[in-house]
Amino acid sequence: MRTWFWSVVFLALAVGLALVLREHGGNVLIIAQPWRIELSITFAALLLLAAFFLLYILIRVLTWLTSSPERFRLWRGVRAQKRDHDWLETGWVNLLEGRYTQAEKDFSKILSQSKSPNRKVLAALASARALHRLGEFVRRDDALQIARENAGSEPRLKEAASTVAAEMYLDQDRPNEALALLQPLQDASSRHYHATRLLLRAHRQLHNHDRVYALTRLLLRRGVIDKAQALSYLETAVAARLHNGGLAGYKTIWGDLKSEERALPEIALAGAAIQESAGNIDEASKILEAAINAKFEPRLLSAYSQCPPEQVARRLSKAEVWLKSKPNDSALLAMLGNLCLIGQLWGQGERYLLRSMKIRSDVRIHALLGNLYDRLGRSADAMKHWRLASGVAGVLPVLAANRALPAADTRGDPTLIAFANMPETDLLDTNDSVVPQAASAAGYVPDEAEPVAVNRAAVDDGLGLKSVEPDFDEYFDSAPIPGVDLSQTSDRPSDRSKNR
Repeated sequence: MRTWFWSVVFLALAVGLALVLREHGGNVLIIAQPWRIELSITFAALLLLAAFFLLYILIRVLTWLTSSPERFRLWRGVRAQKRDHDWLETGWVNLLEGRYTQAEKDFSKILSQSKSPNRKVLAALASARALHRLGEFVRRDDALQIARENAGSEPRLKEAASTVAAEMYLDQDRPNEALALLQPLQDASSRHYHATRLLLRAHRQLHNHDRVYALTRLLLRRGVIDKAQALSYLETAVAARLHNGGLAGYKTIWGDLKSEERALPEIALAGAAIQESAGNIDEASKILEAAINAKFEPRLLSAYSQCPPEQVARRLSKAEVWLKSKPNDSALLAMLGNLCLIGQLWGQGERYLLRSMKIRSDVRIHALLGNLYDRLGRSADAMKHWRLASGVAGVLPVLAANRALPAADTRGDPTLIAFANMPETDLLDTNDSVVPQAASAAGYVPDEAEPVAVNRAAVDDGLGLKSVEPDFDEYFDSAPIPGVDLSQTSDRPSDRSKNR
């Protein structure tokens, strides 16, 4: 649009100039001794315009020539920037695809060739991530150190380096080091949500339940954490706080919770346990009932079934209301059976437990039935269900006694010789031409055993001496092999005696 505008302007000026020159037909006289130049006004105007354009072009050429070094530096910078961006892009693609070795090579090129500190920081942090995935933690720490050095005093780059390092330390279960890096970021701004999430993770690893509770509340209030995950964190943290605080801190902790959070199983169990320990059975019942109304959790039902006998009637009436909405809930039927056992309602308890057993064969149900039948004097039924309970629990079977292998017969084995107690003998004369005969244990017979006949074969050794070759069968264990009839083997004793 601007080009069209200036074209119209120049066209209008040219038309106007042509009209003016047409109306004025004068001459231009230039006198420069000894010359005298006379021109028409039209030609003089055209020469003036041509001189202006030539001067303009000359100035532009001179400016272009004088600015060439700077333009060359800018061109090299743009080319290097494009090269770094290409390496960063390729490296991040490889990193996201899981090609960590290739990604680390791309980032190393930037670290070695780039002149930009900012790009070096980004490349060093990305390289540290790749090395962390490869398990090369020493080189990863070197890359993190390069990132910190190049970050300088730039606050955002320093925060990025601290965040990346803290996240990798948490992956290695090093929460104290991560906490030292993340706490300044949290103190500087509570809106650094990723750092806050990492801080929450560090405190969870350190079991700092008070800080976990506070940080989860903060993230949940800002809407930057999934609600189900936040409730899971709150459940664990609040239950631990209740256990640690006891009755003294119960009121403060419990009063800070919402009704939805009080109904979480771990929190409800911890609160009910504190109330029961203080003797407030009715308050404990209300806590468990509210939690069971929110979710039928087997742990809650099991805790609700443990009560003094005077509470049985109230809890049975409440449980029977729940049974109308969930008639086939095995845990609920088991709870009713347990309450009946506490209240000594044997027949009703048996019916509830048998109904629960038909739905699911459970260790606890069989154990309760065993206790019930034991109280009723039905020992056979009690033993049956106790065995079933142990079978469901996966008890290993006991081997029968007759399955063990018999002991080996070692009467024919050579007896150990105590070399330390043997008498000393004279040194052998090396000049003696008689070669002594080697001792053998083949003919050794213990006093308490029957003598064993030894078959020795005289063998000429080529030196005029005869040595005795022992029967090597005497060295081996003569124990019978269980389940094998020796009369059916190829080395039967009868055949051996005949051959001898």
